[in-house]
Amino acid sequence: MQKFIAILLTTILGILLIFTVPSLSKNSSEILWDTWGIPHIYAKNNTSLFQAFGWSQTKSHGNLLLKLYGQARGKAAEYWGINYLESDQYVRTMGIPKRAQQWYEEQTPEMRTYLDSFAQGINDYVQQHPDEIQEDLKQVLPVTGTDILGHFQRVIYFYFLTNPREIKALQNLPSQAGSNAWAIAPKKALNNHAILLANPHLPWSDFYLWYEAQLTAPDLNLYGATLVGMPALAIAFNDNLGWTFTFNPIDGADIYQLKLQEENYLFNGQLIPLKQEIETIKIRQPSGNFTELQIGIKRSIHGIIIEQQKDIGYALRVAGLDRSGSLEQLWNMGKAKNLNEFEISLKQLQLPLFNVIYADKKENIMYLFHGLIPIRSQGNWENWGGIIAGDTSETLWQNYHEYEQLPRLLNPKNGWLQNTNDPPWTSTDPPALKAEDFPPYFAPKYLGQVTDILRSQRSIELLNESDQLSLEDVINNKFSSKLLITDRLLDILISTTKALANPIGIEAAEVLEQWDRQTNPDSRGAVLFMLWATTLESKGLFSKPWNPENPLETPTGLADINTAVAVLEGIAAQVNLLYGSLDVPWGDVVRMRVGEQDVAARGGPGKLGSFQVLGIQAAPDKKFQVMSGDSFMMAVEFSDPIQAQGLTVYGNATQPDSSHRGDQLSLYQQGKMRPLWRDRSIIEQHLELRESF
Repeated sequence: MQKFIAILLTTILGILLIFTVPSLSKNSSEILWDTWGIPHIYAKNNTSLFQAFGWSQTKSHGNLLLKLYGQARGKAAEYWGINYLESDQYVRTMGIPKRAQQWYEEQTPEMRTYLDSFAQGINDYVQQHPDEIQEDLKQVLPVTGTDILGHFQRVIYFYFLTNPREIKALQNLPSQAGSNAWAIAPKKALNNHAILLANPHLPWSDFYLWYEAQLTAPDLNLYGATLVGMPALAIAFNDNLGWTFTFNPIDGADIYQLKLQEENYLFNGQLIPLKQEIETIKIRQPSGNFTELQIGIKRSIHGIIIEQQKDIGYALRVAGLDRSGSLEQLWNMGKAKNLNEFEISLKQLQLPLFNVIYADKKENIMYLFHGLIPIRSQGNWENWGGIIAGDTSETLWQNYHEYEQLPRLLNPKNGWLQNTNDPPWTSTDPPALKAEDFPPYFAPKYLGQVTDILRSQRSIELLNESDQLSLEDVINNKFSSKLLITDRLLDILISTTKALANPIGIEAAEVLEQWDRQTNPDSRGAVLFMLWATTLESKGLFSKPWNPENPLETPTGLADINTAVAVLEGIAAQVNLLYGSLDVPWGDVVRMRVGEQDVAARGGPGKLGSFQVLGIQAAPDKKFQVMSGDSFMMAVEFSDPIQAQGLTVYGNATQPDSSHRGDQLSLYQQGKMRPLWRDRSIIEQHLELRESF
């Protein structure tokens, strides 16, 4: 009897513990899926954490994941046919699969285990949920740790740092990606806590998609996002600090022109044989049979030969291919508990690019022009963006600048830091970093040399408008869709058009006069102005170009008034014909389409000065469709407890049957973020699914 009572009491106590102790059992791991499809992983150790993260990404993006890993192997044409041949040629020519294997062997034993565990989570999910994965994608299985590194290398080094567009054009071209980032110091913050705004702009498809998650393990509570297929969060915050990335105008890839004689190249007065190898690509035919294509790959001391024209060759040299620890650096950044530990992680200098914007609970904010900058003996940023003579060792860089030599700014006097893909010199206003204090090849000398001057100026304007900013202010500013270009051009366009134009031009001017100068769904006049500005852009918009003596107020003024009026009349006629009204609302014409969702857009082109950025292109139905821009975003106030809001604009899943495809678009349209749930008790109140391991 006593034994029975003892067993009964033990059982009751165990039940009570299950319901009263919210912390994770030491012997299990869980994923709590909230109602937005965000996985909150509670792992018993780091190995289980990575496995659960691979599992969760597969649940949300399984088809996309396997497609991306197949492409990173350079075997996509073998799996899915000739449409992927160009992708395979690029991947094989750049040596990604072989280098991925080399990188895998160079990982620390700990990191290798984590990569294998992430891959195992992917494989386990497909094995247990085979009906959720497209059949022709399963031939990629099993995914390995080497695949993860190949995918990372393909995306970061051969699309972000350099890409096929550059290679075809034989020059460095402006990136198609962008970002906004702010760090607000306590003295500038209404509640005396540092605030971080993370706001990358990327295409809304393929490997550019963000995946939002919370990773919790012993001694870790990290929330943020990473690109689909990556095992470490890239933009995140923990209980003590947070950071975001923006693309920096760093030159980490150069094209060298070589003088060829047969299969040799001239270098320092000597003929040196090109190293050559053959790669065989299998191509699946509609019948299921295969054909094979052999491609010859040539290398010089500079790098891969990407183009050959008779006796001239062009070689690509990419920074950082000799450093395999990028993912480990990201992992260490997420584990850091203070600024010192965070910078120790940064000093590994494994990532080849990105600005870092940082904030923490200890009232610190920091900007860093991070990446691998080759040590060059000559030239400036513009020179190295062109073709470099490759016949001498004087131009061949070998080493990189040390961390201490990079542009860095800690706790500036003005109380804020910003970056919108502009050079380091405009991270504050007035400037605290000066171009002349660094080698001229580090970055562009002037703001006027970057693509989105107006977006950068709008960012600085928003920060300077208020003496103090709350978290809510930062969020509201993030959703500012005012086009700064209107301050420079609209008044003179309206007055001139009224004086010179035909009736349709005068009607257009009256519409523009009533327009709120924003690109909100109900903004009337935005469609007319956007089409006018982008049409006139190729002819020249401004009479006064950007001027370093007046960096935040130029460019300005209409270049050719008569042309501007004529273009407006022509655009007005087109808008009237296409949409039946010159004052058609922006959201009626510009649409956000994800899965089954088709929502009126809010936001506009960054090049026109919108801080809420959407990249759009013409759609078949005579409307415009969002293709890129705001993607993942978060605003974090380092109070106690931390206050944070965020959004993954297009939703946190791409699987065909997922209810989370596009489920956050309506919030974005309203100019709202959602609370980021980090406390387990709150997550339990918004629980969609619980999975245990």
